[in-house]
Amino acid sequence: MTNISETPILDVQGLAKQFRLHAQDELVPSCSDVNMRAFPGQLAALTGPTGAGKSSVLKCIYRTYLPSEGSIHFRRADGEVVDLARISEQDMLHLRLSELGFVTQFLHCVPRRPADEVVAEPLILRGMALADALAQARELLRRLNVPERLWRLPPATFSGGEKQRVNLARGLIAKPRLLLLDEPTASLDKNTTGQVIELLREFKQAGVAMVAIFHDPELVTALADAEYRLAPPQSLSHSTPAPEALQS
Repeated sequence: MTNISETPILDVQGLAKQFRLHAQDELVPSCSDVNMRAFPGQLAALTGPTGAGKSSVLKCIYRTYLPSEGSIHFRRADGEVVDLARISEQDMLHLRLSELGFVTQFLHCVPRRPADEVVAEPLILRGMALADALAQARELLRRLNVPERLWRLPPATFSGGEKQRVNLARGLIAKPRLLLLDEPTASLDKNTTGQVIELLREFKQAGVAMVAIFHDPELVTALADAEYRLAPPQSLSHSTPAPEALQS
């Protein structure tokens, strides 16, 4: 673990996410009282038992989930600090395109689109020429041990491990300022996992901030500069009101 001394790119304070079961008039907590920070060139690992809400934290930062409580302060490239829990959907979509990346456990893409184009898409959306974007996509697929014979085939036909490699390549290719990783190596073999570790170390050297969930404690030891251990949230009474403005 290295010492943290820089200005954080991400500062999460008092984050909580609750889901309301309307039929039972009950609130189900997913994560609660989460406090953490992420810094350029460093990786913050979220750890804790199943049910502690680790994936929910990442989804709140990316705004797949709208937080129920707390703040998620993000320092943009222009230096302005915004609260990801409260900015507009339009501003959030712009940040996803330009500064935030998220590698989930599952690949979601347009059916029948070739793998190299799936990977290249984030660069194309940023304005890069198709040929240049495809060249970078193919190099990343090569590093992640995706056979060249698969590059022009749709990922829907791939094995689980092959899909995850395409998923990783797509999430990594644009080198966002803040990269979120949800168990990115869960279905990968040892050799490919080693390639992922090498890539993430290169990202750290390039100044990318990362928040990651790893199923393997050895990866936390190998990559994390800070570790935030989450505890399962306490059950809520059905009479506890949810904040109206941020309710699911």
